Amino acid sequence: MSTILVVDDEASIRRTLREILEYEDFEVEEAEDGEEALSSIREHQYELVLLDVKMPKRDGMEVLEVIAEETEDLPVVMISGHGTIETAVEATKLGAYDFIEKPPDLNRLLVTVRNAMDHGQLEVKNRRMRQAISEQSTGDLPPIIGESEAVQEIKDTIDRVAPTEARVLITGENGTGKELVAKWIHHKSARADEPMVEVNCAAIPSELIESELFGHEKGAFTGATQQRIGKFEQAHEGTLFLDEIGDMSLSAQAKVLRVLQENEIERVGGERSISVDVRVIAATNKDLMTEIEEGNFREDLYHRIGVILIDVPPLRRRREDIPLLTEHGAERLARRNGLPPTTFTDAALDRLKEYEWRGNVRELYNVIERLLILVPDDEIDAADVDQFVRPTAATDGPADELIAAHDDFSQARDQFEKRFIERKLNEHDWNVSQTAETIGIQRSHLYNKLNKYGIERDD
Repeated sequence: MSTILVVDDEASIRRTLREILEYEDFEVEEAEDGEEALSSIREHQYELVLLDVKMPKRDGMEVLEVIAEETEDLPVVMISGHGTIETAVEATKLGAYDFIEKPPDLNRLLVTVRNAMDHGQLEVKNRRMRQAISEQSTGDLPPIIGESEAVQEIKDTIDRVAPTEARVLITGENGTGKELVAKWIHHKSARADEPMVEVNCAAIPSELIESELFGHEKGAFTGATQQRIGKFEQAHEGTLFLDEIGDMSLSAQAKVLRVLQENEIERVGGERSISVDVRVIAATNKDLMTEIEEGNFREDLYHRIGVILIDVPPLRRRREDIPLLTEHGAERLARRNGLPPTTFTDAALDRLKEYEWRGNVRELYNVIERLLILVPDDEIDAADVDQFVRPTAATDGPADELIAAHDDFSQARDQFEKRFIERKLNEHDWNVSQTAETIGIQRSHLYNKLNKYGIERDD
């Protein structure tokens, strides 16, 4: 419920305004003079202030001036029984949304109140949008953390490629920071003052991806009730980041290739070509060469987008960066959660270095946030990591164990197959038919393998 502060030295006026506003489902608080009003504004959050001009101690014009200096986006409507044009003009210059004479007309008062509150909400949205744009355009981006050779090479490549118009393909596992690399390329480019538009190709259904990228005309298909501007047009003179491009349909790939060749698009259902000036940066967690061999990705598109290749390594291949990442993440996440500063002991950092980090930097930050919240002390030790994280050995996974345990290929293969079948059976609560369907073999074949490896359910 929206809360309005009514400021007037006359109790009868405050009571009348309260009754009118509460009848319209607003919550109302009162102040009888300017000092009380400022005290309330500093302690509480209001969506609107109805402010009398003539009051003891501090008049409304002085209060209005202080509100303009101390608060953001708080609309103020002035109310006065001694209003003049000069006073109304001065109030407007000081930031008042409107000026109403006493006794106020009921309809005008309510219309003004609602319009002022809508205006205030719009100002809040605009300020947040400007702040978001400012963070991208002024360099207030999260830094790329790390001193490892791999990270330094990425930073050097960004510095070399950003000022050019070359298209960039960023590869790496989920959570490694591919999007951050793309943002830094845009930020250091000549297009930094223009928009960077992001598209997650994996999150958009294949039947909608073309409309998302190129837009559509009204009536182009069922449900197209109005014209839509696509991402390429939105990114005109800026940068278009195609995340998870390996998941894009072949039909959309063909059209993206045409855009890159001709710098023109056609909206879905449209007949005219529209020129676009866009720098494309793409990213994927897939091996695109394998996707090309399997017929899932166009080789000509690969060569168009992959002028510069940047591979972001997984965290387990740059464990020396974990202490720096932990320090940076702990500071940022503590501030975001309103928690006191927390440090990690050397033993705790050693534990974190031993972890697999299949989710990479994203997983590391999730773990850090969990520790900051759950550990009550201002220092996190190895025991805390053992309790809340349960790190595993620093290996590349179960394959290393098989390699170390077997010299014979057939023995290693059989051992892996046995483990695989046991895990899948447990996942399906030993439903043999369901397991066989999931792993893609006939049920009779699965029974043969159970007999071959002596796999039995442990009751």
